[in-house]
Amino acid sequence: MPVKYILFAILFTCSVAWGQSSDSVTMSSIKTGGIELDALPYISGGYYGSVWYGVDHFRFRGVITKTTVPQFILPEGFKNNRLNVIAFIVDYFPQQEFRGWWIGSGVEIWNATIEHENESVAPSYSNTVFTVGGGYVWKFYKNFYLNPWAAGHLMVAGDRAVAVGSWSYKPAVFTGEMSLKVGWHF
Repeated sequence: MPVKYILFAILFTCSVAWGQSSDSVTMSSIKTGGIELDALPYISGGYYGSVWYGVDHFRFRGVITKTTVPQFILPEGFKNNRLNVIAFIVDYFPQQEFRGWWIGSGVEIWNATIEHENESVAPSYSNTVFTVGGGYVWKFYKNFYLNPWAAGHLMVAGDRAVAVGSWSYKPAVFTGEMSLKVGWHF
């Protein structure tokens, strides 16, 4: 799928969300920022960092992640599917002050390696992913918050098959994910 369709989907999501905020023209702009850490990549021995900037009801996030796909998800014989992800996500909050329910979408670049138990090579591959997700921000102590979330990731471009020695690995076209983030809202 060409990048223009991804950009169209992001702009469409933003325009729908913007249209639902009819009072955004009359109220003064709310501008703020924050940081987030996600539990799932840390459990797999990786990391997750997100920095975000918010204006009115929109949150713009830059994300960097390193994680290992759980073994039970991989086809038999494959192992150590390590992902390095860079993402840009736009979220919409119906409520003020970046709390409560949110929906979002964006583009992610997944650079990865994969191994097979019968091979000594670990080839790399890369995919462009369109993501749609949502969650709930609950401020539990001053500016600290918890953010349970779920997302769906659709591969739109990149490597559809990866040769791992004499084996072939096919990255999933669609994957789901859910986790818990902890964040600080400035």
